[in-house]
Amino acid sequence: SFSYFRSTQVPSYFDSIGFEFWKTTLRGARYVVAPMVDQSELAWRLLSRRHGAELCYTPMLHAQVFVRDANYRKDNLYGEVCPEDRPLITQFCANDPEVFVQACLLAQDYCDAIDLNLGCPQMIAKRGHYGVFLQDEWELLEKMVKLANEKISVPITCKIRVFNKMEETVQYAQMLEKAGCQLLTVHGRTKDQKGPATGIASWGHITAVRNAVNIPVFANGNIQHLSDVEQCMEETGVQGVMSAEGNLHNPALFEGLSPPVWEMAEEYLEVVSQYPPCTLSYVRAHLFKLWHHTLQIHKDLREELAKVKNLQGLTEVSRQLRLRCQEEITNGGEEAGQVVGLPFPHWICQPYVRPVPKDPVANSNGTEVKAVRHKRALSLEDSDGASDALSKNKQKKKARNPHKNFCPEQKPKYIKCEQCGNPKGNQCVFNLCRGCCKKKAYKEVADCPSHGLKFKTKAEKQKSEREEEGKSRGLQEEGGLLNGTPSTPTDPHRGQTVA
Repeated sequence: SFSYFRSTQVPSYFDSIGFEFWKTTLRGARYVVAPMVDQSELAWRLLSRRHGAELCYTPMLHAQVFVRDANYRKDNLYGEVCPEDRPLITQFCANDPEVFVQACLLAQDYCDAIDLNLGCPQMIAKRGHYGVFLQDEWELLEKMVKLANEKISVPITCKIRVFNKMEETVQYAQMLEKAGCQLLTVHGRTKDQKGPATGIASWGHITAVRNAVNIPVFANGNIQHLSDVEQCMEETGVQGVMSAEGNLHNPALFEGLSPPVWEMAEEYLEVVSQYPPCTLSYVRAHLFKLWHHTLQIHKDLREELAKVKNLQGLTEVSRQLRLRCQEEITNGGEEAGQVVGLPFPHWICQPYVRPVPKDPVANSNGTEVKAVRHKRALSLEDSDGASDALSKNKQKKKARNPHKNFCPEQKPKYIKCEQCGNPKGNQCVFNLCRGCCKKKAYKEVADCPSHGLKFKTKAEKQKSEREEEGKSRGLQEEGGLLNGTPSTPTDPHRGQTVA
């Protein structure tokens, strides 16, 4: 053990402001749904709460966009206000203290706390310089948390990843606590543990942080079943456990249940219809997660799920999957639905375990070479563009438009514009592209129906209107002379009375 660990036998830290916030505002939440980009939206949060979740986070929101874009605020927070969706923590990614505080001030009336994302390891976070890629900039993070803690009315929390060194992780957590963080979520993986290299989260790092700080700690990582939740809390001493992927594949995880997928899918679609609008891509992604194992078998419906363009279509595909599973149950007996590597039949909600990455290959010199996945070479020799010779993206285009031709030699040849070389309009009166045609038509006061240009027509209309106006004015002046009222001279250029 390390000397900087706080003894767990000293109960005084349970009297801290952070613990009061956790016990009162968050109602002592133990089962937590993680912030997930485009996945922890209102409908999914409500579904998760129905099945045991006690606290939910919004998807990660970009602080700078939240400050400048009113529509972004409405779509991602203001428009999702629901009494059943509390307690709720809003999460932001940010790298500027002032911008972060502005975003917090705009969000504080719609949630119970604000969370600073310091754990996102994706490439977009690296390019945007936020998430886990700020974990070495302690001075900046201290300033962000401290300023927000001083300026806003709700508590500030943080979600972090660990360093390789346990001691550095503990010091990192203590720095955030000192700056004003009132609750800390620790994902027990480093910033390099992602994708195929995700690996196992270190509960040892989480335990070290829990013993070293005086604020509530949530653990994140290695949670696939309710038994994992209970074991994690027992081993680490944390106040709550957060689940992301486990929750996406089984929303009833915190109930300790593994229901048939169609029950969760149908209930989710029902919530979506009750609380519109919900972005279609979010719904599609959730159905792909829920039906993941079944879609490996029924690949035709996998393609259909990817193509449908409305909620009714997604609902119908889910219904077809249910019918196929139920037919399989009826015809298959006790072994129905069994798939190698799965503990339950494929239609039961269960976790997805990533395949272990392949070992590096050694070259002739004995040094290891990272395996490289080469793209499939495209061969478009036959005019129909056979589907097995096309990339997946082109296969999707082919499915939407069966007559689409991908052969470069058979693509139509465009006639070039006489002036600039761009493709000309097929029926342009000047045999030019639209840009060149517009200049020429304007100069010559001409029309080009092909490009929708009506300079001549507009000019003739204006001339006709001026002639009608002149005749009307002449009649008015003539009427004034007959009545003995002298007419007022006018300026022919301006069409206005002369003073």
